[in-house]
Amino acid sequence: MTRTALIVGAGSGISAAFARLLHRQDYRLILAARSIEDLSDLCAETKAKPIACDATEPGQVEALFAAVDRELGDLDVALYNASYRTRGPIAELDPEEVRKSLMVSAFGGFLVGQAAARRMLKRGSGAILFTGASASVKGYVHSAPFAMGKFALRGLAQSMARELHPKGVHVAHFIIDGGVRDGARGRIEKAGEVPDSMLDPDAIAQSYLAVIDQPRSAWSWEIELRPWVEKF
Repeated sequence: MTRTALIVGAGSGISAAFARLLHRQDYRLILAARSIEDLSDLCAETKAKPIACDATEPGQVEALFAAVDRELGDLDVALYNASYRTRGPIAELDPEEVRKSLMVSAFGGFLVGQAAARRMLKRGSGAILFTGASASVKGYVHSAPFAMGKFALRGLAQSMARELHPKGVHVAHFIIDGGVRDGARGRIEKAGEVPDSMLDPDAIAQSYLAVIDQPRSAWSWEIELRPWVEKF
């Protein structure tokens, strides 16, 4: 039976690698993002349907999942990969930018997670995944808004896992603790740098898939991924 997946916050990097891997596993896909103009090549490659959605708006998330119901039917996997970062000294941060960071990183995760859970609970199966960051567990200088949002997303994932795992729905949070290669954004190792000193998005995608395929007698709710050169 063909499986189905929704990726919210689709773009280059992790989400693109995961979409390609799921396509190779014969998943039918919907890719959602605030702007979908840059998704045309990825959608053509993965046969995914692109849908524009602002994940912080309840009405737009409701419309997105209505489209999921029409296009995919039962939803097997939902990944929330959206985030927003604003940086600066705490005394100088723009409150509206901080609000946006919290809304995208945390509230959007809640809306998508809730909508996915409502559907998966009906049949007692499915996987809901959340992409976290180093900031999920560590607050850095000049990065309070990102840490606030990612801490909140981690709390959401943990609470959902405790509630939904006994009901057959697998919830997992991934701490991406390091820089991720993304050739589209110029994030690659430079000449002379240690090989694999950045996380490979294809390797991250493999870890996501491995968690999806875990036997339920030993489900993980959180996985931390870091380059082999990272010091603990």
